[in-house]
Amino acid sequence: MYIYNVTTNIDESVHDQWLKWMKEIHIPDVLATGKFLSAKMCRVLVEEDMGGITYSVQFTTVDQETLLAYYSEEAPRLRQEALRLFPNKFVSFRTELKVVSEH
Repeated sequence: MYIYNVTTNIDESVHDQWLKWMKEIHIPDVLATGKFLSAKMCRVLVEEDMGGITYSVQFTTVDQETLLAYYSEEAPRLRQEALRLFPNKFVSFRTELKVVSEH
């Protein structure tokens, strides 16, 4: 099992609009690719020096091959939509995690 984690700091001026878009459009669109089993969105409870509000979205997938297929087949289009809707209003970084054990 793999987790594709996307951490985003969003400017407060577009926060409410972005959060609604994430919940109602973006996360469902990512799940609709069929590459992920589930998604979890969390607010990061650390104040950032740069301001804004930070979230982590964790998408669970079965293996690294499926994640690589997402990167090549789906990610460019989905990332472009965020850039179009919220230009210069967010920064994101991505992390891949391999689940070692669950308890």
